[in-house]
Amino acid sequence: MSTANRTRLHSTGVAQTRALGRRLARFLRPGDVVLLQGPLGAGKTALAQGIGAGLKVESTVSSPTFVLCVRHDGATRLYHSDLYRLTSADEVEDLRLEDMAHDGVLLVEWPERGLDALPAEHLFIVLDPVEGAPKERRITIVANGARYERVLDGLGARG
Repeated sequence: MSTANRTRLHSTGVAQTRALGRRLARFLRPGDVVLLQGPLGAGKTALAQGIGAGLKVESTVSSPTFVLCVRHDGATRLYHSDLYRLTSADEVEDLRLEDMAHDGVLLVEWPERGLDALPAEHLFIVLDPVEGAPKERRITIVANGARYERVLDGLGARG
């Protein structure tokens, strides 16, 4: 994979991760798909909260682990899904997330549970804890498709 379709960022804590989400939200529109990957506690939900704030959703964004997908209404609708409890791409496909989210932004935590059932074009964000610095995260954003390359351009940092 070329580095032209990715950017690497660094977050020093939850507030900075949320701020990145708010900044990213400015470039998202209905139909966009954002996949969030990282271990438990990596900041996926904090990033989702920032995106929700940036989209001006009316409800609190929290991890939807037990309901699989939550719809948040706002200036732009947000569909927030957590696939942690699922074990196969078939289970993910049964959710029909792409169909459900045609009128909003779809955020998916734990996408590795069913990548084959998710849209091929998406923004893929990996949050990695920094060893020895418990609050810091390395964040890699990968654009899969021309639409998401424009989102990276909007963020202003590529390579």
